[in-house]
Amino acid sequence: MEAARLLSAYHSRLLAIEHRSPLTAETYEAEIGRLLEWAVHEQQNVLALDAQVLQRYLEYRRDVQSLDSRSVAKAISALRSFFRFLLDQGLRQDNPASLLESPRKPQRIPKVLTRETVDSLLSSIPLDNPRGIRDRALFELVYSCGLRISEAVRLDLQDLFFSESLIRVVGKGNKERLIPFGAEAETWLKRYIAEARPLLARHIKSRALFISRRGKRLSRKGIWKNYAQLASALGISSKVHVLRHSFATELLAGGADLRSVQELLGHADLTTTQIYTHVDNAVLREQHRRFVPRLRGYTE
Repeated sequence: MEAARLLSAYHSRLLAIEHRSPLTAETYEAEIGRLLEWAVHEQQNVLALDAQVLQRYLEYRRDVQSLDSRSVAKAISALRSFFRFLLDQGLRQDNPASLLESPRKPQRIPKVLTRETVDSLLSSIPLDNPRGIRDRALFELVYSCGLRISEAVRLDLQDLFFSESLIRVVGKGNKERLIPFGAEAETWLKRYIAEARPLLARHIKSRALFISRRGKRLSRKGIWKNYAQLASALGISSKVHVLRHSFATELLAGGADLRSVQELLGHADLTTTQIYTHVDNAVLREQHRRFVPRLRGYTE
């Protein structure tokens, strides 16, 4: 089977059999595409690769392409899935990727922004054009609800319930949840829908809540790019996901219980949410050092 057909069949399996999200399917397919290119360069038959050769591929990805441990772990997950697919198709008799050991993921404390920094960031968005009003509404909503960007781009107009100040979100695994949004987000959403969205949509009909200047559903890459430009202009070194991290940390700092935060974020596992308790503690320690002079020389 030629590479293109193999990848297409694998992608279909990810969605239909493994029930992966479109984003995960795209990520896994890209990883296997890189494996196939590497195999051609190394004059290796992908249908005959063993665990030792796969380990060489991972070393190439880690050392030459500078993958961190987290990304290597994701690559291994993709390899295991792909060779399971080959096994089911009768193209392999084994799954060599099952012998690969995933690196231990270091527990990284997410970066967060203070409320003042978030306010400065959102206030810096120019409002003299429809896209600026759209971005203000978008980032206000992401911050107010702790949304993933993949969730924000999937929102439709019908997912907004202004009378209850709720939004319906489809998260990982196509699981739905209802999240309340604040007054600031509501103000900008209403302004965007009334003033800016019609100018962006023109005569194109779209169910999408957030649309591009061409009237189509806004892409994740478009949001990443717009946020990066805003953050860079203010000297803020962070990616847009920091708004979600900041939302979670503020909730915990305000006394919200961990289970409630888990539900709002759409985490399947409570341990994923617990990382934000470390953020909260780290922020508190930093504030303590800043405002208690006698502790400024204190080290953990």
